[in-house]
Amino acid sequence: MLDLSSVVKAYDIRGVVPDELNEAVAHAVGAAFAQLTGADRIITGHDMRETGPALAAAFADGVLGQGADVVEIGLASTDLLYFAAGALDLPGAMFTASHNPAKYNGIKLCRAGAAPVGQDSGLGELREMAERGVPAGQAKPGVLVRRDLLADYAAHLRTLVDLTGIRPLTVVVDAGNGMAGHTVPAVLGDAEFPALPLTIVPLYFELDGTFPNHEANPLEPANLVDLQAKVREVGADIGLAFDGDADRCFVVDERGEAVPPSAVTALVAVRELAKTPGGTVIHNLITSAAVPEIVIEHGGVPVRTRVGHSFIKAEMARTGAIFGGEHSAHYYFRDFWRADTGMLAAMHVLAALGETPTGGTLSGLTAEFNRYAGSGEINSTVPDQGERLAAVEAAYAGRAGVTIDHLDGLTVRLGDGSWFNLRPSNTEPLLRLNAEAADEAAMGRLRDEVLALVRS
Repeated sequence: MLDLSSVVKAYDIRGVVPDELNEAVAHAVGAAFAQLTGADRIITGHDMRETGPALAAAFADGVLGQGADVVEIGLASTDLLYFAAGALDLPGAMFTASHNPAKYNGIKLCRAGAAPVGQDSGLGELREMAERGVPAGQAKPGVLVRRDLLADYAAHLRTLVDLTGIRPLTVVVDAGNGMAGHTVPAVLGDAEFPALPLTIVPLYFELDGTFPNHEANPLEPANLVDLQAKVREVGADIGLAFDGDADRCFVVDERGEAVPPSAVTALVAVRELAKTPGGTVIHNLITSAAVPEIVIEHGGVPVRTRVGHSFIKAEMARTGAIFGGEHSAHYYFRDFWRADTGMLAAMHVLAALGETPTGGTLSGLTAEFNRYAGSGEINSTVPDQGERLAAVEAAYAGRAGVTIDHLDGLTVRLGDGSWFNLRPSNTEPLLRLNAEAADEAAMGRLRDEVLALVRS
């Protein structure tokens, strides 16, 4: 009997290959997923990791054995897989470990229409089925067909944001040897369609799952250094950095300074609200307070949610939201089956910058969206998460003007508008702190005060 406890996470399946995730596990998960969805066809795709094709093939064998067909799209970004699941209205399995090191791989699953599969939306049940074992189906084995959907994906994105009329821009793109090296030439370059008014300066477009240049995790500042240097060197208008499976996009301005994902969320929200006045915009509870303020100022309805794509997508479905954004640079679009796509967010930023007069800068464009000073996420290792959370709450509960909620961990708002959130990690003995205040000095005082309580 298989034990998948080490690889089934809150939102996906992920582990070291072959110690934790191997072809036997992939085969069992494929059979279970066919049973769980009851679909007659299931899509598979994989990123550039060397172990991807074999794992995807084993998963496909499990599906085929249940009598369902497999549509194999081959090399793909995660949002290309979501596009396929949406456009074909079929469940899908994407083999990727996103930004994790080379020794890892994983499976991101979705239902037809790119609906999420998480711990509370089928992943727990799938684990039980795979561990128990799914008997071979009684029906005739399914058939595997191969389809290349890269051009269709690029065409769809180009219909959502028109970049043909913008002023010329020089754009440095750091693919991190990940899947953006496959998708950017199709969407922003001329590999599939006529060239846009963009001069693309590529960094690390060679697909290489060993990540020879730097980890494909732009959330870590060290992994942005090459992009920032190249932007300054060539005098680019903007820099874009994608993670390994290219579903997240980080933005750097013309000075080489990182644009906070909250500012990108606000910028895209304003553009989407211009198309759909009065629309709902989802933001998680650790995005900047500027996001709901700006949404309201532009006639929209902000809705606050927990951190994590399954919560964002559920709220988008419940509210009919037009857009959602997270601090981690995941961006979700109603027009993309409520799924996250870093490429579409990047296109919105390019369009906004390209619509400014000649000489306009990204730093100038985003200044209005950077209203407060944020700490970024700070991790602290603690022996007892619950005890430390209770101690921090007790320290603030009696103060005048303080409000507290527990939507996701502990969120404390002070009377001067500053706030912090302290969340336990699901997988490690960590507490994650995010703090924000009116300026750097005030934020620093709040951050240090909370950290002293957490680490005491």
